[in-house]
Amino acid sequence: MKTAHIKDTLTSHAHGNNRCLSCGTDENMGRRKYCSIECRQKLRYSLNMRTGLLKALNTKFASFYFTTSLLFLDVLPYGSMSLFSFLFPRTPGRKPVDDFVTMANVLGNAWWAEKRRTNKRYIATQHVLEKAKNQKTAAKSIKPFEIVKPARMAKSLTFLKLGRSDLDSPQLQRIIKGAYRQQAKVHHPDHSGDTAVFRKVQQAYEQLMDWAENPTFTRRRGFPDKWFYEGATNRWIQPAPIKITPP
Repeated sequence: MKTAHIKDTLTSHAHGNNRCLSCGTDENMGRRKYCSIECRQKLRYSLNMRTGLLKALNTKFASFYFTTSLLFLDVLPYGSMSLFSFLFPRTPGRKPVDDFVTMANVLGNAWWAEKRRTNKRYIATQHVLEKAKNQKTAAKSIKPFEIVKPARMAKSLTFLKLGRSDLDSPQLQRIIKGAYRQQAKVHHPDHSGDTAVFRKVQQAYEQLMDWAENPTFTRRRGFPDKWFYEGATNRWIQPAPIKITPP
């Protein structure tokens, strides 16, 4: 079921039939990943408010995703070669965030009840993990992809009418100079252009030329269709862009 869901999710992206990655709606989505900023923030807030359960389970990596009928919480504890998958039924008419809160409360209460009974944290952790489906050969499936993007170049590229793919060209400096000349013809004050816009074009040219001399990148880990948790930071990260490459 898990594999089929991921395949269906990726297929829906490919055909433009997106569903919100926070609530699952497909109404007025277009090519967007979320129906609203508020919807995305509500799920992220609820996920980050309940990381205590993942810390109790000694979680290195975790992922959260859902279908119309089920929630999935995959957990990889530190030092484990096994992936533990918690499946929880969706409630008709409720949003995934509300069902997640219920699932987290059920698992958290089970942990605390066993902790009080035995006074042993590791026994409580084992008790909860035993409620999951143990996938001995799937641990690597939760190790995140790494997305590498040029650092803070979006505005400069826009002012020079360039695309991100241009940054990969071996002729980058020549491309930047050509794009700058084109925009200077349009916006230079000597050609009746707007001084403020030309100043931004000039700044974009200088920034891109500096980047071409010394490229810098930002890195982000994650999955295209799942929320991702990393134990080292104790925080959830929203689904990453589709175009990613494995590390």
